[in-house]
Amino acid sequence: MALAETAFAAPTAEAASAAFFAATQRLGATYQQTRVYRRPQRPLTSETHWAAGGVVARFAPTDWAGSSAFDYVCFQCNPLLDAIRSVRTRYRFSDFAPREQRTFGDYWDAMGEAQIGEALCATSYGAGRTIASLHLGFERADLPSADVEAIQLGGLMLTERLMMLAEPPEIDAIGLTPRELDALSWVAQGKSDWEISVILGVSEATARWHVDNGRKKLGAVNRAQAVARMAAAGLL
Repeated sequence: MALAETAFAAPTAEAASAAFFAATQRLGATYQQTRVYRRPQRPLTSETHWAAGGVVARFAPTDWAGSSAFDYVCFQCNPLLDAIRSVRTRYRFSDFAPREQRTFGDYWDAMGEAQIGEALCATSYGAGRTIASLHLGFERADLPSADVEAIQLGGLMLTERLMMLAEPPEIDAIGLTPRELDALSWVAQGKSDWEISVILGVSEATARWHVDNGRKKLGAVNRAQAVARMAAAGLL
């Protein structure tokens, strides 16, 4: 509880994030990221998760964000998507990327470039698909269980506070249905109506109907403009 007291009293989401990181640095924290965003309506992938935006604060080595290691753990190998799909509220990164599995060797090498040997997550889920998350990294991998529990419980207090203080970006405000988003996403990849119908398991006429409905909602005169407007809205 003491970890979150200063953060909970902070007037802004940025100040709350900074206060929590300052408190956990005394326990060895080397990295922190907080976000408030809306879970995408489309299937959850590394790309749609990133496009949801909503980063409140990130405390990390200067060259970490945008580095090849950062891109690897965000886009090429992101095991944390399974935690979101299963609505997990707190966990260790190693729960989803076990160190003993060779397939995650490159993942932990990349994390090591940000001085992260283990990381903890606390996540709150709110109305309208709102998600507030805390990622907190530590250089040491063998964090004591008692410390982990205390930090995660404090982290849940922080994420609840973040949902009170910050509004997630409205990337889905256009009101596209999941089918319209899927169909237009395939248009962006150059697929024809027939190819989209096969991918989605619907008739060609239904695929065309979803594409045209989405195009009209976007206020686009043609498919190319619809794709451009989706990209501008962060929906691709």
